[in-house]
Amino acid sequence: MARRQASQIESDRPAKAVDLAVWRDRARAFEAALHEAIIGQDRVVTLLTIAVFARGHVLLEGDVGVGKTTLLRAAARALGGAFERVEGTIDLMPADLVYYTYLDKDGRPRVDPGPALRHGEDLTVFFFNEINRARPQVHSLLLRLMAERSVTAFNREHEFPYLLVFADRNRIEREETFELPAAARDRFFMEITMETPKDRDIRRALAFDPRFYDADALVRAVPEDVLDYRALSDVARAIQSEIHASEALERYTLDLWNAARDPLSVGIDIDGVDMTRLVQGGASPRGMAYLVRAGRVAAWLAGRDMVVPEDLRAVFTEVMSHRVFLDPIYELRRDALVTALFKQVFATVPAP
Repeated sequence: MARRQASQIESDRPAKAVDLAVWRDRARAFEAALHEAIIGQDRVVTLLTIAVFARGHVLLEGDVGVGKTTLLRAAARALGGAFERVEGTIDLMPADLVYYTYLDKDGRPRVDPGPALRHGEDLTVFFFNEINRARPQVHSLLLRLMAERSVTAFNREHEFPYLLVFADRNRIEREETFELPAAARDRFFMEITMETPKDRDIRRALAFDPRFYDADALVRAVPEDVLDYRALSDVARAIQSEIHASEALERYTLDLWNAARDPLSVGIDIDGVDMTRLVQGGASPRGMAYLVRAGRVAAWLAGRDMVVPEDLRAVFTEVMSHRVFLDPIYELRRDALVTALFKQVFATVPAP
């Protein structure tokens, strides 16, 4: 029998009765817990919360020293369950995620489960620090882990029904780094950019308040098990079932999809850009399904049972940016061009 992806397996299971109002309060408590460790990143925390309740993996990127690792460690603590962390290095090999070998005290060789296996199905957060320092072979194994929430080792298949993969990427340094392939990036539900806060008071606190000097202490201050990781799949299914999208919203979503994939067809023009070459490929059906999933969670967090255009726009950049493939001559200007493209998409496609 062909192996099905874990996401499909989850969708086949009947959803248990879930009180979404109660869980909305818990989601707010989760956000509040993260704000204890990180300040000046309200939007990032909200997006991370949306991804958690959509059961999506997250890639966090930004400048060095803005708190990416601290935020992901804090999220893992608030989620509960088993946590594993891997440091991306140039000499890391796929086998290092699955097992490790050593000599025991008697000098005999031993093989023990590695970070992906040692907690069994209770593995809840797998945190890959500086993922772009790892080799493509490691990315390939991670792709399987993310896509299917399973891996084959020691002659059997190991499943991780509660798994969320968090990763961060160093976008400043280029030496001894490996760009993630498109297939691996597409498995991330969101790519969230974390910038240095612009507010002067927040900058002053980060620079002068000793509380922010000790990242370990900040993480320890986060309450543990704010969310029951074992129930998140049922909650996620309930959100997707009970938060609805109108026919008008569906048409709007499809129009956004078409405009982002083929901007020339709707008359979008960006100064100094050959629009016949700019976009070489756009979001897949999976990517658009991720957008709708994120929009439903955003609507639920806002206390609505219906998705509105603002919900899609609120998550569009983080869900869709890494799914727009530009002509290589425009890649060095990717951030500015994708931002300009999305701005024109929203201005061109009429909202219901």
